[in-house]
Amino acid sequence: MQTETSFHSPASLAASILLLALTCSPAHSQSYGDAAKGKAFVQSNCARCHAVGLNDDSHMPEAPAFRTLHNRYPIDSLAEAFAEGIVTGHPAMPQFELSIDTINDMLAYMKGLAGPGD
Repeated sequence: MQTETSFHSPASLAASILLLALTCSPAHSQSYGDAAKGKAFVQSNCARCHAVGLNDDSHMPEAPAFRTLHNRYPIDSLAEAFAEGIVTGHPAMPQFELSIDTINDMLAYMKGLAGPGD
């Protein structure tokens, strides 16, 4: 009888594989998804707390504006946080399980908010 010992949950393993796939891609830091889809996603899922545009204010003071996230974290490093499901963003933040396509779309949108050269 063969037993399997695992120190990772299936979700953690999937997030690790996703992160590995993201970081091993040679164009990873320069190629993202569809910014229009990313904008639609953040407007639908994040705008009730976060500012998601260029000039709006966050509805929750502790929820940072998406346009400023690149000042706190390199946009490329946010892929890992999104893949693992951000649970410590701010007290009322729900946990999301995002597909790689949604993550890439969000990163494309956020890269556009950051402006050229960021």
